[in-house]
Amino acid sequence: MRALTDRSWDGLSDAMLDVGGYALLAMGTILGVLLGDPDPAWRLPTLAIALVAAAWIYLGFTRLARPRRDHQVRLLVFWIGVVVLASILMLRDPLFFIFMIAGFFYASVLRPFWVAVVAIAATSILVNSLLAGLPQTTTGWTFWIVIVVVQTVVLSAGAYFGERVAAQNDERRETVKRLEQALAENQGLHAQLLAQAREAGVLEERQRMAAEIHDTIAQGLTGVITQLEAARHATDRPEEHDRHLLNAERLARESLSEARRSVEGALPAALEAATLPDALREVAREWTERTTVPADVTVTGEPIALDPEIEVTLLRTAQEALANVAKHANAGRARITLSYMGDEVALDVHDDGVGFDVGRTAPAGPGAGSGFGLHGMRQRVARVAGSVAIESEPGHGTAISARVPAIAIDPSAATPR
Repeated sequence: MRALTDRSWDGLSDAMLDVGGYALLAMGTILGVLLGDPDPAWRLPTLAIALVAAAWIYLGFTRLARPRRDHQVRLLVFWIGVVVLASILMLRDPLFFIFMIAGFFYASVLRPFWVAVVAIAATSILVNSLLAGLPQTTTGWTFWIVIVVVQTVVLSAGAYFGERVAAQNDERRETVKRLEQALAENQGLHAQLLAQAREAGVLEERQRMAAEIHDTIAQGLTGVITQLEAARHATDRPEEHDRHLLNAERLARESLSEARRSVEGALPAALEAATLPDALREVAREWTERTTVPADVTVTGEPIALDPEIEVTLLRTAQEALANVAKHANAGRARITLSYMGDEVALDVHDDGVGFDVGRTAPAGPGAGSGFGLHGMRQRVARVAGSVAIESEPGHGTAISARVPAIAIDPSAATPR
């Protein structure tokens, strides 16, 4: 429908220019031959001139390369030829004024615009002069001038506004074209963003699962192995042997449960029915039972219910830090401090173990605790816009500090729980 609408405005002028000259020439020729002098000596030359005019239109306009407006010199020569041939035919029979009207059409495409106005005026003068002859009275001259001026003004105004409409239609089509291109580009960008989002989501999920596997299955299996090794070395002490076996069984069950929760995206069991401070106390208690190393938990500030992802991050960070203490620090005591500080929450885990050189890429000594654990810890904390700092030196223990934004479940109702 849009194409038809555009064609009704822009195409009308093109259609009149394409076929109008032929149609007006044919109409004038038919009327002139039928109503004019029947003498073949008049008719044959008239038909010959009409054929020359038709050939002139074909060669000078129909065959002109598009866009025709780019060939103004040839169009001017063509228009001159049209009005000359139309004048010759009008001199033979005034009915050929019908063909002279084509001069108005072809004059309207001449540029610059003043050339079109001059050509329209010249065509009007020829039509009115050859049709009835030049006036012989003052009144006749007055009417003649008025008719020429009115024709020139009206037809020039029509050509001007037609040009404006055509230009606006061209601009509209160009705008629509640019919009279509922009839409196509946007669709491509949208598809690209979707693909990137999917890739980012897959990568993020892989990183999350890797961290969860490390924090649940890997740590659980490490604990199970540690308890089984301790049980093997306590075969001569039945009570201690049984205690280590029970710890290994409990760790295996807890690790399996936590692994299932990680896959399902559920909260850790420690947080499902308890606050973060209580969950940290439970983690410290269970860790102390397994390692026989005392771990104290201190909470400062007013506890608030944080966003679940924030609480999971802090809980997993504490678990990883304690796992590193158990594996590497050879510590006699560990201390966990959870500090609510307004718009920030800090988790500090200290131990009095052997420590390590933080500046070394591959730290020597059992207290290093580097590898996927610390790397995963940093990644996990970074995902919630937090940061991790590690302070340690050989022989003086290790301190791990994680700071995260205090994002409450409902910021408007961030009250202590």
